[in-house]
Amino acid sequence: MKKKLVSILLCAAMTATLLAGCGSSADTAADSGAAEETTEAAAEETTEAAAEETTEAAADETEEAVAAEEEIPTSTFGDANGTHLEMWTFVELHGQHYGKMAEIWNEQNPDRTIEITCTTYPYGDMHTKLLTSLEAGTGAPDICDVEVGQYPNVVAGLDQWLVPLDDAASPYMATMVPARMQTYQGEDGHYYGAPYHVGATAMYYNVAAMSEAMGISQDEVIAKIDAVVTWDDYVALGEEYKTAIADDSKYWTSVDTGGVDWLWIAMAEYGEDWTGGFEGPANVQLDSVKNMLSMQQEWLKSGLAQISPDGHVDLEAGFQNIMDHNIVSFPKALWYMSRFTNYMPEESGNWYIAKCPVFEVGQKCSVGIGGTGTVVTQQSEAKELAAEFLCWAKMSDEGEQNIWDTLGFDVCNTAQWGVDAFAHDDNNQFNQYFINYPYDVLNEIGMDNIGKISVVAISPTINEYACTTTLNEVLEDPDYSIDDALQEFQDAVDLEQ
Repeated sequence: MKKKLVSILLCAAMTATLLAGCGSSADTAADSGAAEETTEAAAEETTEAAAEETTEAAADETEEAVAAEEEIPTSTFGDANGTHLEMWTFVELHGQHYGKMAEIWNEQNPDRTIEITCTTYPYGDMHTKLLTSLEAGTGAPDICDVEVGQYPNVVAGLDQWLVPLDDAASPYMATMVPARMQTYQGEDGHYYGAPYHVGATAMYYNVAAMSEAMGISQDEVIAKIDAVVTWDDYVALGEEYKTAIADDSKYWTSVDTGGVDWLWIAMAEYGEDWTGGFEGPANVQLDSVKNMLSMQQEWLKSGLAQISPDGHVDLEAGFQNIMDHNIVSFPKALWYMSRFTNYMPEESGNWYIAKCPVFEVGQKCSVGIGGTGTVVTQQSEAKELAAEFLCWAKMSDEGEQNIWDTLGFDVCNTAQWGVDAFAHDDNNQFNQYFINYPYDVLNEIGMDNIGKISVVAISPTINEYACTTTLNEVLEDPDYSIDDALQEFQDAVDLEQ
């Protein structure tokens, strides 16, 4: 008992020391002293005192656990007399989507009504809780969101853990974006997850800032943007902008040391995939990766680009950089539209969306990035109904309408992309915010030009090493050998394969 308490207190001491590293020097000194006192006290505890404090600690932990459980948002929707479904998510708005869809489902299916309870857990807690319950064979919900980076862990159980969605998804498959559906396939070829969005990557351009700097009308700027086909065209337009603005503190774009989106675009354009898919092996020494990094090094040397503040544009510093007009173009998935409306509302009316440039004419010009696939577990007592409801809620006309209106995602069912009332609804906040209609861009891209990079077991290793080491090496030092960096990268990945 005494050893157990000492261990607990030592962990607390180490935690205090780690946290102290985030504060000021004065805070650090105070916290370090507290940590030393805690360690000394632990060493001097008697068995009786240890037992007493352990009991008290256990009671406190129980109270904290109860309090935490009470704070977890839980909402129940639908017909109390219908089939009950449990749904877990880590985004409360996702749960609200299913709640609204349950109401519509019940109106359309009075003989098969449902009641759904949606519980929103913290991201890490939910994924751990799900995986634990799947491995144990008990305690899992009927339906659960799974973030794409966590998906390889969950799909590892294939149909022992998850219900194949092939049959339930079949009414919609002819018009679903293939690359996005394939993201949630298992190695047996079955679909185990239903997507919320395409996550199609596009280019965002600040037309207002470009117009002011270049002394031409916004229509003329848009014409120049629309003429961009290749990365060479993109660079030429950037150089024109840089010459016009004549300000070394302003850049055409920024490159990321904390994210791999640019590399995913390059791989999709060349039809390459550094993960190797389910069959492997992973290979990061790809022409596409080399070409993108080489191009970015040249941009940094010439002053065309800067390194994104805090590593990438999807952080507060990135939002501020955009609002300060320090960059006027960058690629990001279409779900980034919500970042504009939520964090940069004053930029409304300034930004235009276009296709990404390609290295060679004829290549795919987009890639699906990010996402959450929703699964049905084999522990459900209503598997068929849960699967049918899930696919309907995320793939049908009604489901896609609510996803677009409520969540602001670029929907996966391309049948909706050409519906004027859907794609050109001027009451939609995203249609109001941007100069052009986002779905016009999606239609121009076309579902067959959206590439896919696999998310498999090795993916976290690849992404982590890229963001912590490789991108910093070659972008922080534009003269660093890309071949050497990628060899180091490959060596690190090989250790995990």
